[in-house]
Amino acid sequence: MIRVQVTCSAGLFSSALAALLRTEGGFDVTCSPADTRASGTCPSHVRVSDAEELAPLPGGGRPAVDTSDGTRLLVLAAAHRPGVLRRAFEAGALGYVDRQGPPSSLVEGIRTVARGERYVDVSLAVGLLHATEVPLTPRELSVLSIAAQGACVTEIAHVLHLSRGTVRNYLAAAVRKVGARNRVDAIRIARSAGWM
Repeated sequence: MIRVQVTCSAGLFSSALAALLRTEGGFDVTCSPADTRASGTCPSHVRVSDAEELAPLPGGGRPAVDTSDGTRLLVLAAAHRPGVLRRAFEAGALGYVDRQGPPSSLVEGIRTVARGERYVDVSLAVGLLHATEVPLTPRELSVLSIAAQGACVTEIAHVLHLSRGTVRNYLAAAVRKVGARNRVDAIRIARSAGWM
């Protein structure tokens, strides 16, 4: 029996995944960390999470996902979001399933990851390769992230302890590297790629 913990924050989505997995047989499924069965003495074999929920840490650090109990991480992701795939990789995900794919892919992914083997959905393979190609430096991403919150150059400089000229240089470099028309377009491109 493979113990599976579904930890997606959207309750309806999480419940639907759990119900689907229970119909497959061979899975003992819990729906959230707060579930009473999840807090028992036996940790889950596989944790299924939405890759979008692996938020980037400030300064470009690794997302915090606790797998110290031996639980293996399988994420549901979209191919057109390479930054999200990168965060999942940095969080230690062993399995990657296309959230638009058939249920059989999820079942196969869980069984593979439970054996300790890597599983990458075919439709995500190219996206995972592109995940290593983030054209922006961590500092450029942090400047863009603060700008995305509506901060002006002076405010960004104050927050990051930089000169205004340096902030302008980072913003100009970010705009150029992503092929954007302006700062707003660069923010849109970085968000749609999942880099911030």
